[in-house]
Parts: sequence; structure tokens; C-alpha cells
Amino acid sequence: MRTGNQASSDMKHIVIATETFTPEINGVANTLQHLCRGLMQRGHRVSVVRPRQQKEARGPVAGAGAALFSDEFVVTGFPLPGYPDLRLGVTRTATLRKLWRHHRPDAIYVATQGPLGIAAVNAAQKLGIPVISGFHTNFQSYSKYYRVGFLEKLICGYGRWFHNRTAITLVPTRKMAQTLHTMGIAPTGVWSRGVDCNRFAPHKRSATLREAWGLAPQDRAVLYVGRLASEKNLQMAVACFERLRALHTRSKFVLVGDGPLRKRLAERHSDYIFCGIQQGEALARHYASGDLFLFPSKTDTFGNVVTEAMASGLAVVAYDDAAASEHIRQEENGMKAALDDDSGFIDNALKLADQPTLLNRIRAQARLDALDLNWHLQIEQFEQLVLNAPQKAKYHAVNQSFSLL
Repeated sequence: MRTGNQASSDMKHIVIATETFTPEINGVANTLQHLCRGLMQRGHRVSVVRPRQQKEARGPVAGAGAALFSDEFVVTGFPLPGYPDLRLGVTRTATLRKLWRHHRPDAIYVATQGPLGIAAVNAAQKLGIPVISGFHTNFQSYSKYYRVGFLEKLICGYGRWFHNRTAITLVPTRKMAQTLHTMGIAPTGVWSRGVDCNRFAPHKRSATLREAWGLAPQDRAVLYVGRLASEKNLQMAVACFERLRALHTRSKFVLVGDGPLRKRLAERHSDYIFCGIQQGEALARHYASGDLFLFPSKTDTFGNVVTEAMASGLAVVAYDDAAASEHIRQEENGMKAALDDDSGFIDNALKLADQPTLLNRIRAQARLDALDLNWHLQIEQFEQLVLNAPQKAKYHAVNQSFSLL
């Protein structure tokens, strides 16, 4: 019987094509880091195709990469509009076809929908290699936050065209599978996410850090972790905290992360605590040193921060969507409101702040439930989806047009 660290006699060569990868800091890169490491531990050969990252020197990549993949192929990268820290990859289909003809993969996972993703799907189809895709980002939902809502139909049409050229599209929740069905994307498979409960844990709470935030032991740290950007619905987090602070005056709002809204938020709310981007053990301490966690996003496909907060023993307040729709049970291990119920979101946060017994009970249960969300099971599930891709591919029509209907 094979264990997580044993080499497999049926080792497969799996390629992951992605326009974002560690050390970039975002949910997709974090998920792929766990995926690559887990597949390697299960004895598979993992090749990564990605763009050259910002300020990355040419030549071999040093650091943790060797533990995450067997080999990599780096293509030209240029900034994604609105997200200058992220890069779109550009390469010719013929280049990937030549690469994979000499080092033929058993399956290809295309994690992103940009130019690199298109080239990867084209090359895989020409070579007859099973290719599956992942739906990691709700770009169609971002449009209204950047005042280009008129593009939503176009973005949906592009997503339908792109994903329906692959054998199956993987989504992190059942609710997202329903969303893609409505968009006309099929077939889909649910591949969820795990959380590292050794990294994120309540015992990493830091009295020193809380003192630096200006908190006494009984004061409340209201935490937000993520990108400081419009699509994260930060105006709701701000409105919620201000209502909470009006009743609990010694509460502090702690924001971990960076993004285009940081400067504006800092100018308007000089008393908020902006911690910038935190990683590794420092991030774990920040989580564990909070009390109540706000996740106001209505656009995330999952939101790894929700399960990281649960593992850290925080009471999460979220909308009934993404990770919260799968893992949070109202007033048992967190609080969630309907997507159209902004008042309910705020009321949930106020209820936790007003009822310390409820808050502490939820925090304890959140940690217990997070312990069941291990990455090992998710890697096994991904492995099975990849190995079954050829059977699903025969039901798939390769030649499709890009339609807005």
C-alpha cells in the first residue's frame, strides 16, 4: 500500500500550466504549491509551466522550487492589467508541442485562463494528451468592481469557450459547480482545498503582537487577511467594523495584505492597523492573535483565508458563498449571511462581539472542524480526477466557437 511519501510504481508525469505560482502571494499560487508538493510526495513527476515573474532573473530558480516540482519551463511574462504584480504568460503552441513531444505528459492541468492557458490547451489537443482545467478566479464578477460591468457577458463567453475545450473543469465548491453550469461550462468536478493545521494553529497567539496592536487581553482584534482591492468588498468590512467599534470602543481593525486600496484606506482610517503582506510563521501568528475574522468577499471561488482562520481558532463572519458555503455552519463554527443580506453580515459580527460565550464556543469548534480539512485527501482526489480525464475526454467536442450566447 502506498503512503504519502512513497514512490508509486504507476508514477505519472503531470504538467501544471499556470500564470501564477509561488513565491507570488495569492490563493491560486498557494493552492498550486500544496498540489505540486502533494503530487511529488505521492511519487509523481510534476512539471510546471509558468511566466517569468516580476524582477525574476533569468536562469535556474533557486530556493524551494526543487521541493515543489520535478522541472519547470518558464515563458515570457507581462503584467496583468489591474494586477501589476501578476504576470500573463506568452508562448507559442508550437513551443509547448515540441516540449511535450520530447517529454510527453500523462495529463495536463491548466490552472489559469490566460494566453499561456490557451497555448497549453491547444498543444495538448494536438498531441492527444488529456487536459483538464481549473476555475480558480471569478473574473466575470470582478468587472462591476472596476466599472466595466458591460464586459461581464464577454468574459463569461470567453470562459465558456476556454473551459469547454478541456475534458473537465475543476471547481472548489458545489455552489461554484452550479454557477458554471449556469454559464454553460460542463462537465465540472468538485476539487476542494485543504488547510495546514500545523502551520495555522491557536497556540501561535502572540501576546507581544497584540500589545503592539494596542490591545489589552480582553480587547477584540477584528482581522482581515487578503488583497486590499475593490473586488474583495472591503467597504463592507469597514462598515461592519465601524458599527462594531461604536459598541466596543477598544476593538482594533487589523488588515493583513496589500493592494491598490491600501493607501486610500490608510488615509481615511489612520487608526486601522495595516500589517502588509505576511508569510509563513509570521502570518500564522497574525491569524492566531486575532479574535474575529471578516471575509466580506462576494467574488472568491473559495477563499483559503477562511479555512486558515478556522484552523487558527477564529470566528469567521462571511457570506454564504465559496468556502463558507461548504464549511461554515451558522452559530456552530462560524457565522454566514446570504449574499444579498449585508445587514445580516453586520448583525452576525455584532452578535459575536456582544456574546463572548458564543464567540469562544465558535472559535473552538472552528479549530476542531478545520482538523478534518487535510491536504492529503484533496491530493488523492485530484489524482483520481487526472487519471480519469481520458475517459471523460471522449464525450467532449473539441471544436467549439467563441460564442456570447
